[in-house]
Amino acid sequence: MIRTTSRLADRGLRVWLVLMLLAGVGLAVGWVAKAPCIDTYRTADGQVALDWRDSRQYSLHCYSDTIPLYGVDHLQDGTLPYKTTWTDSDGTIHAMEYPVVTGLLQYGVMKATKDWVRITGDISTPEVVIYFVIMALVLALSWLAAVACTIPLAARPWHVALMALSPLVFVHAFTNFDLLAVALASGGMLAWARNKPVLAGLLLGVGAAAKLYPLFVLGPLLILCWRSGTMRPWWRATLAGAAAWIAVNLPFAVLYPRGWWEFFRLNSARPADHDSIYNAISVFTGWTGFDGPLYVGESPDKLNAISLLLFLVLCAVIGVIGLTAPRRPRVASLVFLVIAAFLLTNKVWSPQYSLWLVPLAVLALPRVLPLLIWMCVDAYVWYPRLGYFLAWQDPTRGNSSKEFLTVVLLRDLLVVILCGMIIHTIYRPDADPVRRLGLDDPAGGPVSGQPEAHPIRRFGQRGGDGAYPDDPDPDRPGKLPGRHATGPTGTTSA
Repeated sequence: MIRTTSRLADRGLRVWLVLMLLAGVGLAVGWVAKAPCIDTYRTADGQVALDWRDSRQYSLHCYSDTIPLYGVDHLQDGTLPYKTTWTDSDGTIHAMEYPVVTGLLQYGVMKATKDWVRITGDISTPEVVIYFVIMALVLALSWLAAVACTIPLAARPWHVALMALSPLVFVHAFTNFDLLAVALASGGMLAWARNKPVLAGLLLGVGAAAKLYPLFVLGPLLILCWRSGTMRPWWRATLAGAAAWIAVNLPFAVLYPRGWWEFFRLNSARPADHDSIYNAISVFTGWTGFDGPLYVGESPDKLNAISLLLFLVLCAVIGVIGLTAPRRPRVASLVFLVIAAFLLTNKVWSPQYSLWLVPLAVLALPRVLPLLIWMCVDAYVWYPRLGYFLAWQDPTRGNSSKEFLTVVLLRDLLVVILCGMIIHTIYRPDADPVRRLGLDDPAGGPVSGQPEAHPIRRFGQRGGDGAYPDDPDPDRPGKLPGRHATGPTGTTSA
């Protein structure tokens, strides 16, 4: 028995190491894709400068927000974000445009950059190049942490290989700072699966202070906890998440209210982004938008309200799905639907936001072909997008907005199709690749294997007591065939 357990542990460790190695390969490809944008050249006066001449950041498809923001957000000045503000020529006051945790990430990497320059005496390399290299290292570690947290949540560890080698990682690992939020969200889901709701809430709360989306995990957990009658873990996670978010934000909100509020002001004032469904409709139809033409700096109030309303409506629909499914849905399935609904209805879908979906997709729908098709198309959006920006610089180069937005609409359609496939597995559990293995939910944590606390007649249900395949009663009629059920840590229960 001990020898068998040891062999299984050794095999699990080997699989884990291979998957982490694959994640490293994916990150290496991502680094190679961005590396041309930190090339340098000597100016006429002999200075070494970043080589973004002739719009190389667009023509070589290596653009990364981390590089221009080092100057735009005044990080090179060495001052604390949110405390530092500056005024444009039109009188508009600006500050760090990111949530607090992401702003502190940039600040910490900036301080490490300046320390490196001071210790090594390297004044020949542009400071922003060193900043990008250190930032890429931190983001790479974040992605490795996200992969490590996702492996125990998968029904089969090899499903995570598609996350490790996702084409979206090849293109967007270092486009922006999203990998930190992905790591925190993944860590929160693992903590929930390990029956540690307070830790889960803390990680999700800090994640929401980096990017908003980890907050949305709590909605599906509410539905699942209500169905299982285990509301206490949800309350503990929610209160811990709120406490973490407040603890991170409150000092900056009190000390530097104008700088802290900039993220919220900017997101309210910005119009429909290039990749949004609203911009696509405008370009293809000539529609002027819900608000019509806007002055510079004018907030699109109607668009803000309608996009929020659409998201809330879809959340309500997802809630109904969660409550009426014949079996309690899996955590990853509902979370994927919520995040996809947010991206599809939001006025901003920056290309790297699609990274949010990658861990959820391999857990919710571990099927290689549909996920690979979506990931490839989603990653490809980057190329006509930068071609579109290149055409702004030089009309003889690049591509039109319609070429770019055609790919965007195809990406959106594929995400909708994935949502439809996941909904199908929710209402037809025998079509779920995970539950066909005889499992309930490896990420379920406190709700995994729990009987229904609120037995109501649900869509597609043909009687039964609402219990699940890892019930204490292995002879329950209707139990799915398959191997023994496993808990969230991967241990086998007899």
